[in-house]
Amino acid sequence: MRTTQSTGGGRRIAIVGAGRLGGALADAARACGRFQVLGPLGRGADAAGCEVALLCVPDREISHAAAALAADVIPGHCSGALGLEPLGPRECFSLHPLMTFTARPPSLRGVAAAIDASSERTLTLAEDLARALELEPVLIARADRVAYHAAACIASNFLVTLEAAAERLAATAGVTRQMLAPLVRQTVENWLVLGPERALTGPVARGDEEIVARQRATISSRTPELLELFDALSTATKELA
Repeated sequence: MRTTQSTGGGRRIAIVGAGRLGGALADAARACGRFQVLGPLGRGADAAGCEVALLCVPDREISHAAAALAADVIPGHCSGALGLEPLGPRECFSLHPLMTFTARPPSLRGVAAAIDASSERTLTLAEDLARALELEPVLIARADRVAYHAAACIASNFLVTLEAAAERLAATAGVTRQMLAPLVRQTVENWLVLGPERALTGPVARGDEEIVARQRATISSRTPELLELFDALSTATKELA
Protein backbone atom coordinates (compact mmCIF):
# COMPACT_ATOMS: atom_id res chain seq x y z
CA MET A 1 0.00 0.00 0.00
CA ARG A 2 1.36 3.43 -0.95
CA THR A 3 2.21 5.62 2.02
CA THR A 4 1.79 9.37 2.35
CA GLN A 5 4.38 9.64 5.10
CA SER A 6 7.78 11.25 4.74
CA THR A 7 10.50 8.74 3.96
CA GLY A 8 14.17 8.77 2.99
CA GLY A 9 16.69 11.57 3.43
CA GLY A 10 17.83 14.77 1.73
CA ARG A 11 15.58 17.38 0.15
CA ARG A 12 12.02 17.33 1.50
CA ILE A 13 9.44 17.28 -1.30
CA ALA A 14 5.68 16.89 -1.48
CA ILE A 15 3.76 15.24 -4.30
CA VAL A 16 0.34 16.88 -4.63
CA GLY A 17 -2.23 14.91 -6.60
CA ALA A 18 -3.02 11.27 -5.94
CA GLY A 19 -3.71 10.19 -9.52
CA ARG A 20 -1.61 7.87 -11.66
CA LEU A 21 1.13 10.41 -12.33
CA GLY A 22 1.37 11.53 -8.70
CA GLY A 23 1.54 7.96 -7.49
CA ALA A 24 4.21 6.99 -10.01
CA LEU A 25 6.41 10.01 -9.23
CA ALA A 26 6.01 9.54 -5.47
CA ASP A 27 7.11 5.91 -5.82
CA ALA A 28 10.07 6.89 -8.02
CA ALA A 29 11.13 9.66 -5.62
CA ARG A 30 11.07 7.24 -2.69
CA ALA A 31 12.92 4.55 -4.62
CA CYS A 32 15.86 6.83 -5.46
CA GLY A 33 16.51 7.40 -1.74
CA ARG A 34 17.52 11.04 -2.18
CA PHE A 35 14.40 12.73 -0.83
CA GLN A 36 12.11 12.93 2.13
CA VAL A 37 8.84 12.35 0.29
CA LEU A 38 5.43 13.44 1.53
CA GLY A 39 2.52 12.19 -0.52
CA PRO A 40 0.87 11.79 -2.80
CA LEU A 41 -1.29 14.37 -1.06
CA GLY A 42 -4.81 15.41 -1.91
CA ARG A 43 -5.54 18.55 -3.88
CA GLY A 44 -5.44 21.68 -1.79
CA ALA A 45 -2.52 20.52 0.38
CA ASP A 46 -0.25 23.30 1.63
CA ALA A 47 2.91 21.10 1.71
CA ALA A 48 4.08 23.00 4.79
CA GLY A 49 7.60 22.08 5.85
CA CYS A 50 8.62 20.97 2.36
CA GLU A 51 11.10 22.76 0.14
CA VAL A 52 9.38 21.68 -3.09
CA ALA A 53 5.86 20.67 -4.09
CA LEU A 54 5.41 18.82 -7.36
CA LEU A 55 1.85 19.45 -8.57
CA CYS A 56 0.48 16.38 -10.37
CA VAL A 57 -3.01 17.76 -10.89
CA PRO A 58 -5.08 18.49 -14.04
CA ASP A 59 -3.97 21.60 -15.92
CA ARG A 60 -7.11 23.53 -14.98
CA GLU A 61 -6.36 23.00 -11.27
CA ILE A 62 -2.69 24.00 -11.21
CA SER A 63 -3.25 27.63 -10.26
CA HIS A 64 -5.54 26.65 -7.37
CA ALA A 65 -3.09 23.99 -6.14
CA ALA A 66 -0.21 26.48 -6.29
CA ALA A 67 -2.19 29.14 -4.43
CA ALA A 68 -2.87 26.68 -1.59
CA LEU A 69 0.84 26.06 -0.95
CA ALA A 70 2.71 27.56 1.99
CA ALA A 71 4.57 30.74 1.03
CA ASP A 72 8.06 29.22 1.34
CA VAL A 73 7.36 26.14 -0.81
CA ILE A 74 8.73 26.11 -4.37
CA PRO A 75 6.02 24.85 -6.74
CA GLY A 76 6.59 22.78 -9.84
CA HIS A 77 3.87 21.56 -12.16
CA CYS A 78 3.79 18.50 -14.42
CA SER A 79 1.84 19.90 -17.36
CA GLY A 80 3.29 19.37 -20.80
CA ALA A 81 1.34 22.14 -22.53
CA LEU A 82 1.43 25.01 -20.02
CA GLY A 83 4.07 27.56 -19.22
CA LEU A 84 4.87 28.76 -15.71
CA GLU A 85 2.10 31.37 -15.48
CA PRO A 86 -0.36 29.20 -13.49
CA LEU A 87 2.18 28.96 -10.66
CA GLY A 88 2.04 32.67 -9.93
CA PRO A 89 4.85 35.16 -9.25
CA ARG A 90 7.01 33.02 -6.96
CA GLU A 91 10.11 31.07 -8.05
CA CYS A 92 8.89 27.94 -9.76
CA PHE A 93 9.55 25.27 -12.37
CA SER A 94 7.85 22.65 -14.51
CA LEU A 95 8.74 19.00 -15.10
CA HIS A 96 6.77 16.87 -17.57
CA PRO A 97 7.86 13.24 -18.13
CA LEU A 98 7.50 12.34 -21.81
CA MET A 99 5.71 9.11 -20.93
CA THR A 100 2.22 7.64 -20.71
CA PHE A 101 0.90 6.73 -17.27
CA THR A 102 -1.79 4.09 -16.84
CA ALA A 103 -2.66 1.62 -14.09
CA ARG A 104 0.62 -0.11 -15.02
CA PRO A 105 3.36 2.30 -13.84
CA PRO A 106 6.15 2.59 -16.46
CA SER A 107 9.88 2.64 -15.94
CA LEU A 108 11.18 6.20 -15.99
CA ARG A 109 14.80 5.30 -16.67
CA GLY A 110 16.08 7.28 -19.65
CA VAL A 111 12.71 8.95 -20.34
CA ALA A 112 12.90 12.58 -21.45
CA ALA A 113 11.43 15.21 -19.16
CA ALA A 114 10.46 18.64 -20.49
CA ILE A 115 11.54 21.25 -17.95
CA ASP A 116 11.32 25.01 -17.60
CA ALA A 117 12.01 27.37 -14.70
CA SER A 118 11.68 30.96 -13.61
CA SER A 119 15.28 31.29 -12.36
CA GLU A 120 18.67 29.62 -12.53
CA ARG A 121 18.09 28.22 -9.05
CA THR A 122 14.82 26.54 -9.94
CA LEU A 123 16.21 25.36 -13.30
CA THR A 124 18.99 23.57 -11.42
CA LEU A 125 16.40 22.19 -9.01
CA ALA A 126 14.29 20.84 -11.91
CA GLU A 127 17.34 19.27 -13.55
CA ASP A 128 18.46 17.64 -10.29
CA LEU A 129 14.97 16.33 -9.56
CA ALA A 130 14.61 14.88 -13.06
CA ARG A 131 17.96 13.13 -12.90
CA ALA A 132 17.23 11.75 -9.43
CA LEU A 133 14.08 10.18 -10.90
CA GLU A 134 16.27 8.73 -13.72
CA LEU A 135 14.70 11.08 -16.26
CA GLU A 136 16.67 13.01 -18.90
CA PRO A 137 15.85 16.73 -18.56
CA VAL A 138 15.29 18.73 -21.76
CA LEU A 139 14.63 22.47 -21.65
CA ILE A 140 11.48 23.24 -23.67
CA ALA A 141 10.88 26.95 -24.19
CA ARG A 142 7.49 28.33 -23.24
CA ALA A 143 6.76 29.23 -26.87
CA ASP A 144 7.31 25.58 -27.83
CA ARG A 145 5.28 23.88 -25.10
CA VAL A 146 2.07 23.40 -27.04
CA ALA A 147 3.91 22.00 -30.08
CA TYR A 148 5.85 19.65 -27.80
CA HIS A 149 2.69 18.46 -26.07
CA ALA A 150 0.73 18.06 -29.31
CA ALA A 151 3.55 15.90 -30.70
CA ALA A 152 3.42 13.75 -27.58
CA CYS A 153 -0.34 13.33 -27.98
CA ILE A 154 0.02 12.29 -31.61
CA ALA A 155 2.78 9.82 -30.72
CA SER A 156 0.89 8.25 -27.82
CA ASN A 157 -2.83 9.08 -27.63
CA PHE A 158 -3.52 9.04 -31.36
CA LEU A 159 -1.51 5.83 -31.75
CA VAL A 160 -3.90 4.11 -29.34
CA THR A 161 -6.85 5.48 -31.33
CA LEU A 162 -5.31 4.17 -34.55
CA GLU A 163 -4.67 0.71 -33.09
CA ALA A 164 -8.22 0.62 -31.75
CA ALA A 165 -9.44 1.20 -35.32
CA ALA A 166 -7.21 -1.59 -36.63
CA GLU A 167 -8.44 -3.88 -33.87
CA ARG A 168 -12.08 -3.16 -34.71
CA LEU A 169 -11.63 -3.99 -38.39
CA ALA A 170 -9.42 -7.02 -37.64
CA ALA A 171 -12.12 -8.45 -35.39
CA THR A 172 -14.41 -8.77 -38.44
CA ALA A 173 -11.87 -11.24 -39.85
CA GLY A 174 -11.27 -13.13 -36.60
CA VAL A 175 -7.93 -11.45 -35.87
CA THR A 176 -7.24 -10.40 -32.26
CA ARG A 177 -5.31 -7.57 -30.63
CA GLN A 178 -2.66 -10.07 -29.55
CA MET A 179 -2.13 -11.14 -33.17
CA LEU A 180 -1.63 -7.53 -34.25
CA ALA A 181 0.78 -6.71 -31.42
CA PRO A 182 4.02 -8.14 -32.94
CA LEU A 183 3.37 -6.15 -36.13
CA VAL A 184 2.83 -2.95 -34.13
CA ARG A 185 5.96 -3.48 -32.01
CA GLN A 186 8.16 -4.14 -35.05
CA THR A 187 6.74 -1.15 -36.89
CA VAL A 188 7.57 1.15 -33.98
CA GLU A 189 11.09 -0.33 -33.79
CA ASN A 190 11.56 0.18 -37.55
CA TRP A 191 10.38 3.79 -37.27
CA LEU A 192 12.84 4.41 -34.43
CA VAL A 193 15.85 2.79 -36.13
CA LEU A 194 15.21 3.54 -39.80
CA GLY A 195 13.15 6.73 -39.73
CA PRO A 196 9.64 7.11 -41.17
CA GLU A 197 10.45 6.97 -44.90
CA ARG A 198 12.48 3.72 -44.78
CA ALA A 199 10.15 2.12 -42.24
CA LEU A 200 7.08 2.63 -44.42
CA THR A 201 5.74 -0.50 -46.15
CA GLY A 202 2.41 -1.67 -47.58
CA PRO A 203 0.22 -1.02 -50.62
CA VAL A 204 0.07 2.78 -50.32
CA ALA A 205 3.88 3.00 -50.21
CA ARG A 206 4.10 0.63 -53.20
CA GLY A 207 1.55 2.59 -55.19
CA ASP A 208 -0.81 -0.41 -55.43
CA GLU A 209 -3.99 1.58 -55.92
CA GLU A 210 -6.11 -1.47 -56.75
CA ILE A 211 -5.46 -3.04 -53.33
CA VAL A 212 -6.06 0.27 -51.58
CA ALA A 213 -9.38 0.63 -53.39
CA ARG A 214 -10.41 -2.89 -52.37
CA GLN A 215 -9.46 -2.15 -48.76
CA ARG A 216 -11.51 1.02 -48.87
CA ALA A 217 -14.55 -0.81 -50.20
CA THR A 218 -14.28 -3.45 -47.48
CA ILE A 219 -13.97 -0.83 -44.74
CA SER A 220 -16.98 0.99 -46.18
CA SER A 221 -18.96 -2.25 -45.90
CA ARG A 222 -17.74 -3.59 -42.56
CA THR A 223 -16.75 -0.58 -40.47
CA PRO A 224 -18.04 2.52 -42.31
CA GLU A 225 -17.32 4.70 -39.27
CA LEU A 226 -13.60 4.19 -40.03
CA LEU A 227 -13.76 5.28 -43.67
CA GLU A 228 -12.96 8.96 -43.08
CA LEU A 229 -9.96 7.99 -40.93
CA PHE A 230 -8.76 5.52 -43.57
CA ASP A 231 -8.97 8.16 -46.30
CA ALA A 232 -7.10 10.75 -44.23
CA LEU A 233 -4.35 8.28 -43.35
CA SER A 234 -4.06 7.05 -46.95
CA THR A 235 -3.55 10.63 -48.14
CA ALA A 236 -0.94 11.34 -45.45
CA THR A 237 0.84 8.06 -46.22
CA LYS A 238 1.01 8.90 -49.94
CA GLU A 239 2.63 12.20 -49.04
CA LEU A 240 5.17 10.44 -46.83
CA ALA A 241 5.91 7.83 -49.51
